[in-house]
Amino acid sequence: MPQGPRPSFNSNNNNRGRNPNFRREQQQEHRTNRMIRVPEVRLVGENIEVGVYRTEEALRMAEEQGLDLVEISPNAVPPVCRIIDYNKFLYEKKKKEKEMKAKAHKSEVKEIRFTPNTDDHDFDFKAKHAEKFLKDGNKVKTYVQFKGRAIMFKERGELILLKFAERLAEVGALEGMPTMEGKRMIAIFAPKSAKKKMDSREAKEERAQQPREPREPRPATASSEGKPDQQA
Repeated sequence: MPQGPRPSFNSNNNNRGRNPNFRREQQQEHRTNRMIRVPEVRLVGENIEVGVYRTEEALRMAEEQGLDLVEISPNAVPPVCRIIDYNKFLYEKKKKEKEMKAKAHKSEVKEIRFTPNTDDHDFDFKAKHAEKFLKDGNKVKTYVQFKGRAIMFKERGELILLKFAERLAEVGALEGMPTMEGKRMIAIFAPKSAKKKMDSREAKEERAQQPREPREPRPATASSEGKPDQQA
């Protein structure tokens, strides 16, 4: 029995009508140049007159400058584009993200140990370490360890921790009074936020720069009303 022609599974036939840049568009973070298929775009950036342009004209402007037309806000109406070097744009973006990631600091709790007999040299040494921890955004858990009969000197341990709090006052805040946990007297310090200080300072400067409302003139007194001018 004769058989009819077998269906063709050639990939070339299946790809008919597909956009050849489809895979590339999926991989790119932004649409660029001929991938932008809207009738008009809003151009922003340097060395251009900001406004709405036909897409073909915006592409021509980008080609004349040897740069790319990059869609940076696709959901705007019309989409917002910039004429830039796309590779340089991506490099700067990744560099900025890397810097922000490096600055993002996960707060830790650093421990510093004292004894009731800690001398001044050891105290200063540990205070410098604590200052660095707090400036880096970490909390500091300090404790006085009592061994054996040293538990009788709780007051000495509390004095050490309060003195430590006074030493760290500029960079750290004591979260609460020292407390006993077993054979340890503990105090925890949190870093002071430099941002809050800056915001407070900026708020004061802003208030100082605000113009004051002019005062209303005082009404004339009763004694001066109707009084004839004195002749010289």
